[in-house]
Amino acid sequence: MSDTKVLRLVKKAEGGLPEGAFTAKAVAKAEPKPALAPNLKPAPVPAVKRLRPRGKTKPQEVPKLSREEMLRIFRTMYTSRRLDDKEIQLKGQNKIFFQISGAGHEAILVAAGMCLKPGHDWFYPYYRDRALCLELGMTPLEMLLEAVGAADDPNSHGRQMPSHWGHKKLNIVSQSSPTGTQLLQAVGCAEAGYRVKLIKELKKRIRKFHNDEVVYVSLGDGTTSEGEFWEALNTACNLRLPVVFLVEDNGYAISVPVEVQTAGGDISKLVAGFPNLYRQRCDGTDAVESLAVMRRAVDNCRKNRGPSFVHAKVVRPYSHSLSDDEKLYRAETERVADAERDPIKRFGAVIVQEGAASQDELQQIKDEVDRQINEAADAALASPQPAPETATEFVYSPTVDPTSSEFDTEDRVELSGNPGTMVDLINRCLHTEMKRDPRILVFGEDVADCSREQSLPAVKGKGGVFKVTANLQREFGSARAYNSPLAEANIVGRAIGLATRGLKPVVEIQFFDYIWPAYHQIRNELALMRWRSGNDFSSPCVIRVPVGGYLKGGAIYHSQSGVSLFTQIPGLRVVYPSNALDANGLLRTSIRCDDPVIFLEHKHLYRQAYNKSPYPGDDFMVPFGKAKKVREGNDLSIITYGALVQRSIVAAKEAEKQGISVEIIDLRSLSPYDWDAIAESVKKTSRVIVAHEDSLSWGYGAEIAARIANELFEYLDAPVRRVAALDTFVAYAPQLEDVILPQSSDVLTAIKELHAY
Repeated sequence: MSDTKVLRLVKKAEGGLPEGAFTAKAVAKAEPKPALAPNLKPAPVPAVKRLRPRGKTKPQEVPKLSREEMLRIFRTMYTSRRLDDKEIQLKGQNKIFFQISGAGHEAILVAAGMCLKPGHDWFYPYYRDRALCLELGMTPLEMLLEAVGAADDPNSHGRQMPSHWGHKKLNIVSQSSPTGTQLLQAVGCAEAGYRVKLIKELKKRIRKFHNDEVVYVSLGDGTTSEGEFWEALNTACNLRLPVVFLVEDNGYAISVPVEVQTAGGDISKLVAGFPNLYRQRCDGTDAVESLAVMRRAVDNCRKNRGPSFVHAKVVRPYSHSLSDDEKLYRAETERVADAERDPIKRFGAVIVQEGAASQDELQQIKDEVDRQINEAADAALASPQPAPETATEFVYSPTVDPTSSEFDTEDRVELSGNPGTMVDLINRCLHTEMKRDPRILVFGEDVADCSREQSLPAVKGKGGVFKVTANLQREFGSARAYNSPLAEANIVGRAIGLATRGLKPVVEIQFFDYIWPAYHQIRNELALMRWRSGNDFSSPCVIRVPVGGYLKGGAIYHSQSGVSLFTQIPGLRVVYPSNALDANGLLRTSIRCDDPVIFLEHKHLYRQAYNKSPYPGDDFMVPFGKAKKVREGNDLSIITYGALVQRSIVAAKEAEKQGISVEIIDLRSLSPYDWDAIAESVKKTSRVIVAHEDSLSWGYGAEIAARIANELFEYLDAPVRRVAALDTFVAYAPQLEDVILPQSSDVLTAIKELHAY
């Protein structure tokens, strides 16, 4: 499609959709007939009728909904509400432990479900989306199994709170509690389809890909205040991705009203400047209007015209959750006014007024739904809870073990060629792995050679600020090696969505010091995806991060080393090579394993002559959790990693002149780490120093020291000693940096003092 046509579509959409401005053609547009939610069969109905025109509505604008369709919509909406009520009842009986409802949102959500295809499209709902999930095919029993925390719960297998949706068969990707984190993942999910279309080798490698697939993501009005909302819109519009953003605006984020959350109180006006964004508004309590709007939004994405944005005004007749009491902050008059717009009451009244069904017929539907929900609740309460021994299942991949011998080729390595630096061997690993596996995508800030491809022949190319990704774009194209916005959460969030679809992102955060905007995605999403879904979903990707100090002029914001903030997160693998050979082997293991990996590359070590190595071959791998003994010794052990390895070697050589024999263990892998190697060395020498670049207090060494003291106390002839940075920040002035960061002289002092103890 030409840019002119795209601009014409955007301009046409910018006015939004006025209330009531739907047409028969829009609503009755050919769509696959959605399957009925299991266990919710409609009552027998007579011949099809059409809604009659009412008021000033033009006949040609009247939606063509059959009686059967109308009753089915009502049934799903009512089922959603009664499931909320049943959970509230169970919570009052202390049979479940939390409840958050989707009441008031049912109309827009049933409409969305009718327009989308379960198992074909992809879904990133939020906790109000019960009616959507019912319409897609989730059953009341499956929802109540989550509420009681049952082992058979398909949402999370007893690991998530109620209304945290997930269903592998339906493509409902596991949801978490933090608001807005799903948005960037949805964009990444849609980007996977975009990349598959660009990379011909992927079309046979990626399962469940469809040319017309749509990604649905929903959020409340409060979530539009999150930065990740804006980052997601930016990328979706920039790449024209088929994402339907549904804002379910009930006017409140817990107790904070929309005019406090949003400048001007209207998010639609704030997003008006985004290009390629098809924007619409609707009364989300009106099922027919919602259906018209959602069909248009989905059709826009289905035809690959770019993302759609639907702003649906809904109501919240119940409190935010059972932990909240809206009477404390909402006036009675306001609550009564909202009750008048209750979508179930409104649609039921329309059905009766239009003669599609009588009150008695609607009551029959209600009675049947109530009976089914009561039966489902009884079955859910009788369903077994997860066995205690399953608590640690699926923290990591159950099928690919990167600590196994399968990933250990060190004993048969064949080195060849001239020695290369750490940068050289990391870069070469990226090249060979991308050649081996077309699923690998490399992106981040400045990682491409030149985003403007027409300039590539005339420039040398960037390839990362440290040149680690040099020439990847030239060799593999801009579809596989490309630049991202300067937004760390955007990088990691998109990587999670891409990895969920089966691609293998290897992304770069330019400096460790700037990883913190992405920490939310790493801690609450990346590390948890597999465990919280019971292995139904996973996001195995690699996050490469230059880290550490010892660079003159690095100062506060280019010298950080807070590795313990990542090693204490279950679900993550954290590795930290000290030399070129290990960097090559550990990166290859990181890429080929099935878990998310934080791959830390010390900037000071990138081009040191002392850690160079010839090339070890295209299949060289170092397993996780295997330390390396870099120096034999008998009097004292040093457990270390990263830049402190070389500093410890220098100190050990000095100590040897004074008759002290020092053994040095390079951990290489920080999570998992090689406890057996540590224990063997401590038992041998009976004295141990833990040395690292982090600050002393609360650092990585504290955990190692504590475990040695706890499990190896009887082998110790002296207290465990730690050498680390001062509990402050790295300064710009060289004389201050030298004092703050641990030096070889500090290690030597510790060696002599511990030996003399």
